[in-house]
Amino acid sequence: MTNANTDALNAPVKGTGRRRRGPFAEVIFRLSKSPLAMFGLAVILLLIFCAIFADVLAPYDFAKQDLAHNFETPSAEHWLGTDEFGRDILSRLIFGARVSLQVGFIAVGIALVVGGMLGATAGYYGGWVDNGIMRVMDVLLSIPQTLLAIAIIAALGANLMNLMIAVGVSAVPTYARIVRGSVLSIRGMEFVEAARSVGSSDLRIILKHIIPNSMAPIIVQSTLGVASAILNAAGLSFIGLGIQPPNPEWGAMLSGGRQYIRDFPHLTLYPGLAIMFTILALNFLGDGLRDALDPKLKR
Repeated sequence: MTNANTDALNAPVKGTGRRRRGPFAEVIFRLSKSPLAMFGLAVILLLIFCAIFADVLAPYDFAKQDLAHNFETPSAEHWLGTDEFGRDILSRLIFGARVSLQVGFIAVGIALVVGGMLGATAGYYGGWVDNGIMRVMDVLLSIPQTLLAIAIIAALGANLMNLMIAVGVSAVPTYARIVRGSVLSIRGMEFVEAARSVGSSDLRIILKHIIPNSMAPIIVQSTLGVASAILNAAGLSFIGLGIQPPNPEWGAMLSGGRQYIRDFPHLTLYPGLAIMFTILALNFLGDGLRDALDPKLKR
């Protein structure tokens, strides 16, 4: 960027005496104006903190059984009570946050990379390439995500890695269609034609020019996609196709406590609340990012 452009960007806004904010700072400023988005961000940061420092924060070993103190209700010793094996529920929820966030972020990463490249290729080249890729995506979209994930896990086996792969692959068509739509609206713009005229390769144009200018819908969908991935992973674990015991996972905790729900509702209450607040926070954050990145709402 030249000095003239830098000076223009940092020049005071006419009539206000304030300097213009850069694009990133502008998005952060607009996001901070949404109380619900900030609430969602605070919850997600808290969960990330718990996931990183679970070994320090958890008061007990998540796998330690104490059958003499099973089915205990919340108390000073066990803040959220114990489960059917006497394991501390709070400790399992904290370690479960690590598993759920890991599945959510890695599954979305898989879907974003694979679906993004397929969508960018289809949108940029068009023609038979576009038709071929998108017809395959249409076939995958005709299969419910959960059913597709179940089929993948049934073929690969039930464990953490296969769960992330299954959830990620099942979401690939969604990201492919979003990226394709963005690329179609950008590929004919002047800066793309200028890059092509100076001899830039197709790969460089896609990676350096098209994808960076398509990030707004991708960021929003990725945020909402983490929520969907966590919910799908919890559902798969609930039916026994996700994380295997004794590893803690919120969906598996719900599954383990459902047969005792009448007498000991706390076994399912707290994992359910953890899933609910996590999904709610991610949805709030995604909605806030959508509004902050929408150029139509900029003043």
